[in-house]
Amino acid sequence: MGNQTGMMERISESTRSLTTGVDTKDVEHWVMIYIMGRGYRVPADLTIMTAMEFAGYRLIRSCGCRQGFCGACATIFRREGEYKLESALACQTRVEDGMSLVQIPFSPADAASYDIASEAYAYSVFSKHYPEVARCVSCNTCTKACPQDLEVMDYVQSAIKGDFGGLTEQSFDCIQCGLCAIRCPAEIVQYNVAQLGRRMYGRYGSPEPAHLKARIAEIEEGKFDEALDRLAGASTEELEKLYAASERESDG
Repeated sequence: MGNQTGMMERISESTRSLTTGVDTKDVEHWVMIYIMGRGYRVPADLTIMTAMEFAGYRLIRSCGCRQGFCGACATIFRREGEYKLESALACQTRVEDGMSLVQIPFSPADAASYDIASEAYAYSVFSKHYPEVARCVSCNTCTKACPQDLEVMDYVQSAIKGDFGGLTEQSFDCIQCGLCAIRCPAEIVQYNVAQLGRRMYGRYGSPEPAHLKARIAEIEEGKFDEALDRLAGASTEELEKLYAASERESDG
């Protein structure tokens, strides 16, 4: 949590000149970036997203949570003098002098339609709905493209092995930005494969937690009926007071 908090603080600082209205005369360092081939001079240390806004772009799509991890702002870029294409999220990645970039507003991919209640808890569910997983050549391009630093190739291999638990653990932090699928030479839609695997594991492989069983029993016994009735009959003002007085979840 500490590393993530520190990164968010750095991102917040990098957007200060835009969010507080700091005059451009106060900006000491500038860089030149190229958005879809056109050059713009922007303050150094901005994120790609805020640099685009500084350059005059009005972002109404592909901006999602803005400085979070929703995966909406997938971006492809190339550093000056390098042939290699890089992928990242625009809200997390800082601009660099000479950077050429373009946002990917959407990664088209077919999502299979299935009813997990009638599917076999075995590898066959992947070969049935996403047979392209068998084409994986283990090039690891998907892993290199992942802005979450997930071992994407490993969870694809887990799917091929029918290891639902491994796939679930390895793909749990996937935000479905689509960058892995865009770069995959085997045309695998990795995030859809992972989603199917997690759903199957949740239904068939994950043991039901004891605390969940206990809470369900309490609900069925009516333990919370009186409290729910009070909330249902409370006024807006009363609900606001209850919310303000409620215990906040700790960020630690």
